[in-house]
This record gives sequence, C-alpha cells and structure tokens, in this order.
Amino acid sequence: MDVKMSDSDKIPAYMISSKHEKVAPYEPSPDAEDLSPGKDRGILKEIKVQGVGTSRPRPQDRVQVHYVGYFVDGSVFDTSRDNRNKFEFTLGRGNVIKAWDLGVASMCEGEIATIFCKPEYGYGEVGNLPKIPPNTPLVFEIELFSFTGEDLSWDLDGGIIRHQIEKGNGYSCPKEGTTVEIHFVGRYQGKTFEERDVSFVLGEGSDIAVPEGIEKALVKFHKAETSVLTLKPKYAFGKNGNETFGIPANATVEYEVTLVRFEKTKEAWEMDTNDKLEQASICKVKGTELYKAGKYKIAMKQYKRIVDHMEHETNVADKNLEKQCKEILLAGHLNLALCHLKTEEYVEARDACNNALQIDENNEKALFRRGQAYMAMNDFGLSLEDFERVLKIDPNNKAALNQKVLCKNKTKEARKKEKETYGNMFAKFAERDEMRERERNRRLPDVLINPGNWEDKTNLNGIQQHRPNPQQQHLVQQDPLLSNVQMLGTGSGSFWS
Repeated sequence: MDVKMSDSDKIPAYMISSKHEKVAPYEPSPDAEDLSPGKDRGILKEIKVQGVGTSRPRPQDRVQVHYVGYFVDGSVFDTSRDNRNKFEFTLGRGNVIKAWDLGVASMCEGEIATIFCKPEYGYGEVGNLPKIPPNTPLVFEIELFSFTGEDLSWDLDGGIIRHQIEKGNGYSCPKEGTTVEIHFVGRYQGKTFEERDVSFVLGEGSDIAVPEGIEKALVKFHKAETSVLTLKPKYAFGKNGNETFGIPANATVEYEVTLVRFEKTKEAWEMDTNDKLEQASICKVKGTELYKAGKYKIAMKQYKRIVDHMEHETNVADKNLEKQCKEILLAGHLNLALCHLKTEEYVEARDACNNALQIDENNEKALFRRGQAYMAMNDFGLSLEDFERVLKIDPNNKAALNQKVLCKNKTKEARKKEKETYGNMFAKFAERDEMRERERNRRLPDVLINPGNWEDKTNLNGIQQHRPNPQQQHLVQQDPLLSNVQMLGTGSGSFWS
C-alpha cells in the first residue's frame, strides 16, 4: 500500500540521493531574484544555503557542482547525487543550458540555490527526450563546491590561471609575431606594484619587462577582453623576485590585463611562397639583431618563425625561388643551433644541426656546431667524427683543427679518469675480500696456539698422535678442511684414528 506524502513532508531537493524520489512542487517566492537578461522572470534564483565569501565564478572558469533537476510538480528527472560524482563544466561556453550559465555565475562557493527556468532558457521547443518534453519549465537545486580559473599554461601546470572579467569581441586571437597593445595592472597581496600601457610584438615582451605569463596568455585573448591572470613564480619573477616592485622570491602575483587591440596578420594558408619568403627574411634580420644584443631566447623565436614559414616551401616549381627558400630555411636551422649552444641546450642544438644537414649534408657550419654539441654532451667519438668531416671539406679550417685537438685531449682525460675510477673500485673490492677472508679465518679454531687441547696418544711405533676431544671432533665433522690441519711436533702430522 502506497502512503501519500504531503508537500510539507517532502525532503529538500539537495538531500535527494535518487532520481526516483520526489520533492515539494515548486512555487516561486516573490523575493526570488530575476537573473534573466530581459528581466522577464525567465530565470529565478532563491538561495537555500548561503555560500562563503563574495567571489563568484567567471566565464571560462571550471566549476564543480551537485544538482537535482525536477519538474514543477516535484518529480525528479535527474540528479548527480545518486552516484556521488560531482558534475564539472566550463562556465560560459554553452556546454550547459543558458539558465545554468547565468545561475551558477551568480553563486558563491558552498552556496545551495534553487534555479527555475522557462523553456527558452532550458531545452526550448525541442526538449531533451526522453527525459524532458518540449516546452517544459524546469527547476534545479544546485550546490556549488568549487571553481577555478582556466589554466592557460602550455603544459597545464596551473601556472597561468585566467578569470575573465569582460568578454572580448570577435573570434580572432593574436599569435606570436603579432603587434599587440595592452593595458595591465600588477598586484601582489592586494597592493598595486605597476600599471602600464604597452605596445610590443608578441614573443618579444621580455625586452620591455612584460612577464612571460602575460605573453603566453595573450594568445587566448580576444580584442577588448579584460581578465585577471594569476601567475606562479615560473611565469612571473621566479626565484629572484623583483626588488624594485617589492616582490619577494617565489611569489605568486596577479595581473589585470586588457587587450586593447592587435594587428591581425595573415595566416600561413593565406600566404603564397613569396609572402612567406618575405616574412622569413624579416625574421632573419630581427633575429640577427637580437642575437648580437645577447637576447638569445628572443632571437630563437624569430628563427623558429623562419622554420614555420619555410619548412613546407622547399619543393616549388620555380627553381630560383626554391633555392632561396632552402637557403633561408637552412639559415634558420643553423642560427637556432647557434642560439641553443649559447643557452647550453645541447640536445636542441644537435637536433637543429640535424635538420640543417637534411638540407645540405656537407654543410660545414652544421657539422661544426653539431660537433660542439656532442662534445658538450661528452660524446667525444661523434664529436671527433664531425670535426674530421669539416676538415675533409676544408683542411685549413683552424676552428675545426682546434676543436679536434681539444676533443682528443678531453677523450684522454675521460679515459684517465675512467681508469682511476675503476682502479679504485677494484682495489676496494680486493680489500673487502681480504677483510672477509681474515674474518672467516678468525672464526676457525687456532690449533697452533692451543695444541694442549688435543689429547696425546703414542702409537705402536712410539710416535705421538693426537686425538681431538669431542668438541673438536664435532668441528672436524662440520668443516672437513680441519682434517688437513697438521700439528707441529707430531711425526706423522695426521689425526689419530
């Protein structure tokens, strides 16, 4: 027999643990907050449990919630609480119905709220069959557990977190090599330490002290967007901090950044070979200037752009144009190798040389720089091979001659060190074995020192023999080696039998 529950007996929706249960029918309160954009009471919110603090999630934040969805009559059609797994989504991307995007954005951490929505803010005229019929108003009881900003770091290490304040315009974002104009305010522990308007080429911001984290984040910004970036030390001032700004070592800082505008550059697919060749030539000039100024990291970016522009342009119909493309691509790889040697990134230097040698297998610079990389990695055999190849091409190459001599000397030093290392190792092994042998001998009975422990007996020939006592006989049985021990002062040297 079913027992009908009165509405007052029904439990709160946030305590529901199964979609087969039922809650009280929904009746909007006169005090319910209208969240609908047109204030048409299409989205109503009522707080059931107050949250903590005043911070609220922003577009692009990742949020974690539990929810119970039910019809206005109290029939539950879905809940995340029955499997205890929280529901997670990115706010403002249209991953959920509009009522959720607007409703959750109004909540604080720990808050539980009832969100009512008309069909136009839910599943509309289509519905979501078989659960939700068309043109159905819905009610959700949502508990917000946590929200975190969008991680914009390239390896998703949580070092660059974005909280969007103002959504930008359009669909385009700046890319490396684009000129951008930004306004930013830097804060540490709530206090402003710098505020600037700057214009620079994206990828070269370090030249005007723009933190790395801002540059990496800007490739995800849209025009007129304003976001707060939380930067961990790796992407801000690192282990040294910034004495001028009063930033200590290993400090996490915040920057409020607005992308005012950026110059939209052509995409690679929009450029023909001549366009790419022109851009690569510009990058080569910039890279050379930066290299001469000792700005190797920024120079690398210019040389990488050469490779990006030209790596697929080495097989064109115009042979003269093809030659130019190969020459500038070769220069890009060679200059990358040079920069990597300067920054002691020897594996990357070797790889850049390998790429150059695929274009020109006997290129002296590529062989020489790869030899330097191998020598820095203590691979003296391969290093020597490269320097000898250079000398076969140009026997008068003094730099290669010097490196060859240096490589041979380093090889000798390495072998000498290796010999000393293994020599010491074997000496230690021998010493250890000798100590073990001494310890073993120490544990044997000293028949030479204590001959009186053996019983005398004279055989028929008048020669004394010695009988071991029972304890010594037991030792002989356990260790046959004792049977070969000869006694001083005996005629036969054998045990009594």
